[in-house]
Order: sequence, then C-alpha cells, then structure tokens
Amino acid sequence: MAALSLLAVTLLAGPAALRADPAPRAPGGFEGVASCAGTTCHGRMEADGAVVRQDELMRWQEPSTPGGAHSRAFTVLSYARAKQITATLGLGDPTSAPACLGCHTTPTDGRTGVRFLARDGVGCEACHGPASGWISSHYTVGASHAANVARGMTPLDRPATRAAVCLDCHFGSNKPGQFVTHRMMAAGHPRISFELDLFSTLQQHHDEDADYIQRKGRTDSVRMWAVGQAMAVNRALTLYATPKGTEGAFPEFTFFDCHSCHRRIYDAEDRTRTWESNPGRPIPAGMPPFNDENMILLAAAARVAAPGMAGRLDSDSRAFHAALARDRGAAVAAGGRLASTATALASALSATDGNGDTAFAMVDSIAGPTLAPRFTDYEGSVQGVMAIDTLLNALVKEKRITVGAAAGIRADINRAYAAVKEPNGYRPADFRASLGDAVRSIRALR
Repeated sequence: MAALSLLAVTLLAGPAALRADPAPRAPGGFEGVASCAGTTCHGRMEADGAVVRQDELMRWQEPSTPGGAHSRAFTVLSYARAKQITATLGLGDPTSAPACLGCHTTPTDGRTGVRFLARDGVGCEACHGPASGWISSHYTVGASHAANVARGMTPLDRPATRAAVCLDCHFGSNKPGQFVTHRMMAAGHPRISFELDLFSTLQQHHDEDADYIQRKGRTDSVRMWAVGQAMAVNRALTLYATPKGTEGAFPEFTFFDCHSCHRRIYDAEDRTRTWESNPGRPIPAGMPPFNDENMILLAAAARVAAPGMAGRLDSDSRAFHAALARDRGAAVAAGGRLASTATALASALSATDGNGDTAFAMVDSIAGPTLAPRFTDYEGSVQGVMAIDTLLNALVKEKRITVGAAAGIRADINRAYAAVKEPNGYRPADFRASLGDAVRSIRALR
C-alpha cells in the first residue's frame, strides 16, 4: 500500500522528515499522511508514547479491521466492483473520477504540499483539517488543543463539528464528489449508513486516558449519538431542498426508504401486502416514504434530553411526511421547518449531560410504545440496533453496567443485527423481538 511505503520512508528519515518545507506553506494547505508519520510523532510500531500512543498511523492502516477503512478508501477504487460501477455510469477510471475522489481520498481543493498523495485514501487531514497551519506547533511544549484549533485544526471533540465532517461522506454534501445518488447505488455502490458515536469508536486511533481528558474532556457517547442523529436529519433535509433532491422528472430516490420499493411483487388471487403501516408517516398507502431512520432516533433522544422540543419535532416530522404527498414545493417548505428544528435540537443536545440515567432513559424511549411501532422498515431498524449498541457501550463505559452483564445482553443485540444483516433477508418481526429482549435486559439492570 502506498501509505505503508511512505511510513517506511519516514521511519528511516526520522525527525528530519517533520521539518517544515523551505518554501512557505499556503494557508489551510494539506501536507499529506507522510508528514505525520515520523517516529517522533505518529509513526511508531509500538504504542509507547508519553502523551499520545504514537502508533496512530499503524492503526489507521490496519488491514483487517474497520479501523483501517479510511486508509483503504482509495485502494477499493481499483477493485472490479468500482470499475463496474463507473463503467455503468460512464464515469471512466474510478481512481480519477471526481464523483469518487470526493470521498475516497482527502478532499483538498488543490491546496496540497509536496508530500500529499491522493492514493493514501482518507488521510489524517480529512478529519483533523489541513495541517499547514498547525503541524509544526501542535507537538511543541506548551501547545494546547485550543491553540491548535485556532491555527486550523478541526475540533472533533465537539459533537456537532465531528458530525458535520463525518456526514460529508457518510451521508452526503453539496461539495464535489460527496453525494451518493440512487443511480450510483443501482450501479452497485453500497447503501449509505452511519451512526456518529459507533462509527467514531470503530475509527478511534487514540486512548482516552487522563492526559486526553485533561486536554479535550471525556467523550460523552450519549451526547455524541444524539447530536449525530440531529445533524443527520438536518443534512438530509437541507440536501433534499437543493437540486440534488430531483433527478430529471423523478425525485432523487436516495432520500427515500430503499426497502419500501425493493420488495417482491406478487400476482395472485388474494392480494399480498408487502408493507407495514407506520404511525409516524401520514402518507397514502403504497407511497414510498422518505427515509426517516434518523428522525425516529432523534425523537427518542428529544423525549429524554429535550422534552420541551419533542412535541415540535413530532409535529414537524408528520407535517413533512404529509407534505410529500402534495408536491415538492410543499415538501421542501415543510422540510425546511423540520431542518431548523433539528438544528435547534443539535444545539440543545450538545449542552446536555449524557450520564447513565440519560442512557437508560433513551433505551426506554427507543423501545417505548410510541416509537417502537415506527421500526417497520429496514433502514430504521439498522439505525435502531446501532443506537441500542451505542447506548449499552456508554453504560459500560460509565460503569453503570458491568462488562459481564453487557456480554449477556450482547447475544440479543447480535440477533437483532442478524435480522438486519442485509436488506433481502430483513426480518422485521425477529428484529423487534430481539431488540425488545435486549432492552428488557438493559432495563432490568437500571
């Protein structure tokens, strides 16, 4: 892999590889993965650093775990599947197609230093921000996180900021090459699915030790999860209101629930109903619903952490679904109101303390009589089991549930994951039963 060869070169070069280029850097420039890979910084083979692990590059490159997914992002563009997708869409070579590079590499707007290589995939600066302003000062004696942020580092410790960065690729944005359309998925691109805290945990390359907590504070997983849901709702509706919301004479179907259309068609003497009524969607029978997975989970969070806004969210959500049955103009207007509510909720949830009691209450809210019936579709069910998984992990981290007790509950969660493993094998009844068992077990430990 290209990044591995860069790491080897930098290891041999030692600290000299970290010195600033003689020529002045452009403001906000991207320096590349190699600029972080010296043995005095993040390129060690052992996690024996005094302040940070210093083996972060090795963990980023780990080939067999989700933690190495970002480093593999460009490599997958050379695989047969990627070539088949771009050939179908007439996009040419996927390793140079703008529609692919916006998310399979670090997006730079051309502001790159001599060490930057697109083939390194989604590198350090894709998340932490262009390093030219802070790379030479962030490791100095007396450096602080606030000073690094002032010089251009992205403050990923802030849930809303992290969500905005992650959603660009894991949901979509208006930036070049950062929106997966229905045509792309029809050509073979995987469906987009994301949950902020769970995915952050999978990509975590640092230890949250005492030093980290002193510099940035302890990560509040419940707050991270809740804010991520609010930001995802806002992002979906904001994008829907742009020209991306349509494709020729059709709506852009990437915004709608895949499983509502991709079901078997029966032609028999007695009709076979292939969909379930959903109390959260006041739409005509048989109408494809807007993908409301994040709306459902945001409603659960709001009922616990921002109860004064929960009613407004429910009202705006129902109004948006109803407007979809009228026309696009009405839907865009209603979506704008719902997006504003989601933004307000993101702000309110960012200020909450996601302690153990909050996590327990959110588990109850997700599985409660009001929201549980809304898990009728594949995408919402996937988001639901990820939410319970995240909240269980938060309870373990806060020592409200022991590791041993969580291991017993994990069997029920794994059964729920199995029920949503892939769309064609989705089993809604099994999903709801397994999730219900997991929630009852968590509730009993409160």
